[in-house]
Amino acid sequence: MIAQHVDRGPLGRDEMARVLARDIPHGAYVNLGIGQPTTVGDHLPPESGVILHTENGMLGMGPAATGDAIDPDLINAGKLPVTELPGASYFHHADSFAMMRGGHLDLCVLGAYQVSAAGDLANWHTGEPGAIPAVGGAMDLAVGAKQVYVLMSLFTRAGEPKLVKECTYPLTALRCVDRVYTDVATFEITGDAVLVRETWGISFHELRSRLDVPLTAATP
Repeated sequence: MIAQHVDRGPLGRDEMARVLARDIPHGAYVNLGIGQPTTVGDHLPPESGVILHTENGMLGMGPAATGDAIDPDLINAGKLPVTELPGASYFHHADSFAMMRGGHLDLCVLGAYQVSAAGDLANWHTGEPGAIPAVGGAMDLAVGAKQVYVLMSLFTRAGEPKLVKECTYPLTALRCVDRVYTDVATFEITGDAVLVRETWGISFHELRSRLDVPLTAATP
């Protein structure tokens, strides 16, 4: 049986980040995408051994910097101030992308506009007139990291699902997403099925009724 927390949730942004951080393997090399994924770094305990990579050229990134800890020269790819952990290193932008493209990252965490049941990712452009496309390093991460986790709300403000049969927005990469962490459920995408691992504030049966995607309850 999946864990259904019907009386808890939906999750807030920090709670979503905490749930995802809990599932990152010990000692993994991880890139956190721009936006909400960067909050995951604030929920990694020191004993996790996770080493954070940022595409503007740093290994060993720590949590977000605040107050007197802010150094204007020490930022992540989203230009937000961060801290450095003991042993942190810096390198050229090109070397950073070589790490991403060369399969040297165990995991990346990205935001998304849509994820398909097959694991296709659309996270750089809505296709709306006037919208500013900004793929950045997302396409490199999506195909270069050994695993891709997506962190996003499950529904738009209009109530439309973001986990869909097929993406209608321009694609970033095909069949690259392994897991999707949302405010009401966590999904695992295997290629053959979409497994529901955990829910918050919604039952498995209600989730099934709101998504046009075949869902299977994950087994322990």
